[in-house]
Amino acid sequence: MTALTDLRDPLRQHWPAPSAPRPIVVIGTGGIVNDAHLPAYRKAGFAVAGVYDQDGKRARETAERWNIDRVYDNLAAAASVPGVVFDLALPPSAIVPVLEALPDAATVLIQKPMGSDLAHGRAIVATCRRKRLVAAVNHQLRFAPYMLAVRDALQRGWLGRVTDVEMHLNVADPWQLFPFLEAMERVEIQVHSIHYLDLIRSLLGNPQGVYALTLPDPRFPKLKSTRSSIILNYGDGARVCLSLNHNYAHGEHGQAATFKFEGTEGVMFVQIGVMLDYPKGRPDKVEMKFGSGPWQELALAGTWFPDAFIGPMSNLQRFAAGEDCELLTSVDDVLNTMALVEAAYASSASGGVPLPRLD
Repeated sequence: MTALTDLRDPLRQHWPAPSAPRPIVVIGTGGIVNDAHLPAYRKAGFAVAGVYDQDGKRARETAERWNIDRVYDNLAAAASVPGVVFDLALPPSAIVPVLEALPDAATVLIQKPMGSDLAHGRAIVATCRRKRLVAAVNHQLRFAPYMLAVRDALQRGWLGRVTDVEMHLNVADPWQLFPFLEAMERVEIQVHSIHYLDLIRSLLGNPQGVYALTLPDPRFPKLKSTRSSIILNYGDGARVCLSLNHNYAHGEHGQAATFKFEGTEGVMFVQIGVMLDYPKGRPDKVEMKFGSGPWQELALAGTWFPDAFIGPMSNLQRFAAGEDCELLTSVDDVLNTMALVEAAYASSASGGVPLPRLD
């Protein structure tokens, strides 16, 4: 396979940094902050002004681990810091109360999902509008280096007209790492596959409709769903389907975490390595072919964790400073993702079309 190293204008794999980065106040210091947010901000050179968590012990441990000088004693103290960007790494139920505590016109990044359902998402957007917040949602998969490359290839027309998009996930997720999911009514689509739905609609626009079925697994009786099949209806233009199984139990052989983007002029296959042997992960890979050219492998400049987490913060800060004309994951845009998730759950609950009676 030919290495993609001879292009004079290589595919984009990173989002530009803000020219004058603002310090960040992190509210919520759970696993995702320590595994992704803070590693990403350190790599990008973003300063963290301080952290706050209702669990003061956890906040102090995070501050010590990442050499952060300030741990705020309460939410009011954290929200009163001027000239910063607020990074809310919170469960959906805590988002609106924390947004209410922030100063009007603040700049804020909200952890996905944007609410527990569409109604909650609407309430979050309404709060942001009323308080005039510059608010984005941390749908970071859009900013993974390989997904920025896919977006760039699409925008350059290298794939031609998109005809087929597939997401094939066949992995063994360590559900024991996420005990909080046991209390949730919506799991697989709401918490995980929302990443893929958000990515697809960010590339192709909103679909006309969705067909979906999301299921539990008898080996994980405390979880409401861990497997899904989803088809997005883009009319006769593109076939878009997702086959998502988090409970593959037969070892490395047969595992998959692959996106395919196919068009009239080319195709790109993306292997999402972090989903293979999570959280340690395996290497990412992008293989592509354009027109009559050879198959090529893209030399990647980073991965989902932590590199993709740099992108939403960079785009938010650049937008707030007038350097970017578009806030890609604005709360208004992500409300469309929440609507798609809501439709998927409604489709699953409908049970499909009953078979005709034969008697």
